[in-house]
Amino acid sequence: MFVLVEMTDTVRIPPWQFERKLNESIAEELNKKLANKVVYNVGLCICLYDITKLEDSYIFPGDGASHTKVHFRYVVFHPFLDEILVGEIKSCSQDGVHVSLGFFDDIVIPPESLQQPAKLWNAKCLPWCMFLSLTLGLASDEAEQVWVWEYETEEGAHDLYMDIGEEIRFRVMDETFVDTSPTGPSSAEASTSNATEEVQKKEAPYTLVGSISEPGLGLLSWWTNS
Repeated sequence: MFVLVEMTDTVRIPPWQFERKLNESIAEELNKKLANKVVYNVGLCICLYDITKLEDSYIFPGDGASHTKVHFRYVVFHPFLDEILVGEIKSCSQDGVHVSLGFFDDIVIPPESLQQPAKLWNAKCLPWCMFLSLTLGLASDEAEQVWVWEYETEEGAHDLYMDIGEEIRFRVMDETFVDTSPTGPSSAEASTSNATEEVQKKEAPYTLVGSISEPGLGLLSWWTNS
């Protein structure tokens, strides 16, 4: 789930930090720049692991800061394909079950990757739906939908609900990176409303696609030994 990635960057240290040890200042600047950020085709950066090499520092004309090329290793969240993770159900929608790991929320299990047969249940009439919407601060449409596994037994089908907040075990099937680097406006006449719409439609820079369509996967409560 977590990997060490070798990286190289040039770190700028302002003059007022010259009294500190160089390694400490560089470590702080690297974490400010990378921690909790997604690096394209690398993963979600967590924290600095170590600094492997410091090259010579330079001060450029007109800038009193030092610039140092740094070789370092960073802890990155980047699970491999087919890895099995355990998260918590964040919400349900027509797109599938949305899962959170606490520090990473962009995980979706699409409908075709659920235990089959599955259906999206409108829980509007259920009393616990209102409780969820109040305690978890969910919008009404989010709280009113849950996916259900229609588990077949000799006695008939039993509905197993994928309730919000339940722990779920899933297999990582795919990943998607989106380059979210800022770009200039398409035209000088772009309005503020158009810019707002673009922000709302902005995709997550890193998304995982999971699956629970095999024995042992799904809600942990489904497979608890009695």
